[in-house]
Amino acid sequence: MTLPRKRPVVGGRHGAVASAHPLASQAGLDILRDGGNAVDAVVTMAATLAVVEPYMSGPGGVGFLLLHRPGAPPRVLNYSGTAPTGAVPEVFDECNRELGPMSALVPGNVAGWFEAVATEGTRPPADIFAAAIRHGREGFPLHPANALFIDVARPRLNDVGQKVFGDLVPRIGEIHVSNDLADTYQRLVEEGPELFYSGEIGQRLADYTQEQGGLITREDLAGYQPEWVDPIEVNYRGLTVRTPPPNNEGMQILETLKILEGFDLASLGHNSTEYIHVLSEAIKLAVVDRIRWCGDPKFSPVPLDQLLSDAYAASQRERIDRESASPVEGERWGGFREGDFLAPGKIDGLTTHLAAVDADGNVASITQSLGNGFGSGVMIPETGVLLNNFVYWSETDPECPTPNRIEPGKRWSCCMAPVHVVDGNDFWFSIATPGSYGILQTTMQMLLNIVEFGADVQAAIEAPRFRVWEDTRMQIEDRVPADVRGELEARGHALEDIGDFSPQVGGGQGVMVDRQSGARLAGADPRRDGYALAY
Repeated sequence: MTLPRKRPVVGGRHGAVASAHPLASQAGLDILRDGGNAVDAVVTMAATLAVVEPYMSGPGGVGFLLLHRPGAPPRVLNYSGTAPTGAVPEVFDECNRELGPMSALVPGNVAGWFEAVATEGTRPPADIFAAAIRHGREGFPLHPANALFIDVARPRLNDVGQKVFGDLVPRIGEIHVSNDLADTYQRLVEEGPELFYSGEIGQRLADYTQEQGGLITREDLAGYQPEWVDPIEVNYRGLTVRTPPPNNEGMQILETLKILEGFDLASLGHNSTEYIHVLSEAIKLAVVDRIRWCGDPKFSPVPLDQLLSDAYAASQRERIDRESASPVEGERWGGFREGDFLAPGKIDGLTTHLAAVDADGNVASITQSLGNGFGSGVMIPETGVLLNNFVYWSETDPECPTPNRIEPGKRWSCCMAPVHVVDGNDFWFSIATPGSYGILQTTMQMLLNIVEFGADVQAAIEAPRFRVWEDTRMQIEDRVPADVRGELEARGHALEDIGDFSPQVGGGQGVMVDRQSGARLAGADPRRDGYALAY
């Protein structure tokens, strides 16, 4: 079948990029056209997004890079941050774990960007950061999602951040300038990542955070290192599906696929009642296992051999009730808390995903984030650097029995999961999305749109989708036919209509290599300001 789309697939003979903002995508494409490789392009886009999508990611954030190299083993660069030395459960409450200086993990992005380019890239830092510095100093006109998210998220900002964003008119075409961030980038080009971790900016970051009551110390920053690791993968219908290993939560996507492999999904029909019901029930089973087992394997082993095995998938499959929706705890551990606290899963995740494929067939995909809008809300004076708030994605209840309970030096159980699909030795496509824990559901739906229903990369991204929350609640886009939604409700799904193209279910990006011609193809999500380019 052919899935409809509003935007065209973007294609070229040599390279393609996709990111959540047109100016970032243009910066990545320029690097490719000038001879850089996919890693150069994706890190260029990652750095540029801190300027043109500042509420989503930046130097004070964290991320993962998934890398495909023809003829060489795939690699993952984990720069997802670590909990500061003083991060024990007893010091947090429901407020300081989500907003303010205590909510920040040690940032990983700067270390990750520099490590990726130094190890797998070809261009010097001056080239990588040039577009970000230019847009920071000259300013750029706000795009639609810029105006929306800045207006919604800026009440979170401290007084330093308010001086930068507080008086900005949130309208399309308004010019935003980021001189401090541009100056920080220029110094990083000249002095390297040590500036951010053991040098003057790192010391300023740690000292200011401590003065404001936060936990990050100079020692925490100086000791931070990103880590190259091997991806995890499963066979799905003869294809290899890869994603980063724990502490990354991409294991949920892989387990869901293994459960679904026993169903003839294509025969059910795209977004039919039976299709959505089976998908949602498989998701719930994998969510429960992810909550129970996923975390930093340096602290708690994750039994992937069992969770991703054919035998376990078969046993999980038998638990699916084909006629009735099963209640589920939520997207994360619900805890033993009593009182008026956030219900499981109600998280304002503002993440970003980006990818690049070059002429040699290298593919680099990054998912990175500050956490909530503008992260912790803490901007470090005279740097333009916003700190993340990923303590909120850790569990801070001292009685929490899951591996994601916060401990000093531990990496959080991270939902940012880029995915690659490979056919034999041939790369096929990369796809992923922002969207908090919804990443693990949306990415799988986009993947199935291609594998099961033959969608092109743009149609796969645009297709209507859903997201499972707590109990039997399901958010669903109203482009899913009304009769299907009615039948889902009859099976016990508590549906919440979120409109036609809702950012509640992500903002995916993807790149693809055509299996017949080798053309480089790309797609980007109209739910946000995503843009794909190729040459």
